[in-house]
Amino acid sequence: MKDKIKLDIISDVVCPWCIVGYKRLEAAITEMGIEDQVEIEWQPFELNPHMPVEGENVQEHIENKYGASREDQKRSQEQMAAAGEALGFKFDYFDDMKIVNTRDAHVLIDFAKEKGKQTALKLRLITAFFSERKDVSDRKVLLKEVEAIGLDSKEALARLENKEAKKEIQTKEAYWQSLGVNSVPTVVFNTKSALTGAQPIEVYKQVLTELLQESES
Repeated sequence: MKDKIKLDIISDVVCPWCIVGYKRLEAAITEMGIEDQVEIEWQPFELNPHMPVEGENVQEHIENKYGASREDQKRSQEQMAAAGEALGFKFDYFDDMKIVNTRDAHVLIDFAKEKGKQTALKLRLITAFFSERKDVSDRKVLLKEVEAIGLDSKEALARLENKEAKKEIQTKEAYWQSLGVNSVPTVVFNTKSALTGAQPIEVYKQVLTELLQESES
């Protein structure tokens, strides 16, 4: 049996380009018919690790952090919505939208990995945030989404209350940052090469094709 291509996807659940990049990568894998030859593991990255519990209005946050005007943001959101729509993903931006702390979300994504449902929870949380106007820093919301993919919410809550689990997320983040990952999405192929940003489908196909040829030679 051939070794699978290992894809480590470093991303955050409140990063719009992360879902666009993943959907393009997913399309590349599907079009090539290599679903059974690829193994995906999601790795944590917090865009705003020091975000307080109450969160911050998205527009104000982007204005303060990146200096983008409201008009520029509006254009960017429209472009993002169009990019999402082309991939079957809905971005529902609204005026009172908040950027939130995502550490608990990453703890649960790690928990879901042990249960073989990591991608299911990752996509559920991204959809909850961008498409359903849900606060993915709220533990009640998080536990409902855990149940929605068929996992035990009591077990999940115990993980959230485990201080070591949060430290583990920070350790993983530090590891990837030590390797030079400082923006997301970043896809690492077989721990050897990486692509940063939401690349076109054809670019992902080209890299995957080269990796398959390497494994066969």
